[in-house]
Amino acid sequence: MDAKTTGIVAYITWIGLVIAFVLGDREGAKFHLNQALVIWLAGLLSFIPCIGWLWGIFCFICAVMGFISAVNGEEKAVPLLGQIRLLK
Repeated sequence: MDAKTTGIVAYITWIGLVIAFVLGDREGAKFHLNQALVIWLAGLLSFIPCIGWLWGIFCFICAVMGFISAVNGEEKAVPLLGQIRLLK
């Protein structure tokens, strides 16, 4: 997969993130792989009742923003979570 496709697939689901990381262009899409990983890990907090549900909605919106950024071929960081770097 090329870098754009890898970035798009990473935002779809956990499985898409794993597929993008294993089969995709890791160097070209490192920004989107990192953002998707941070968003999906932060989304795990959505299992907390009440406040977690709002956090889950925020993470979903961030995933949609990241997906749109990947489709457009841009590297725009999502709010709050975009500054976190897990992949070097």
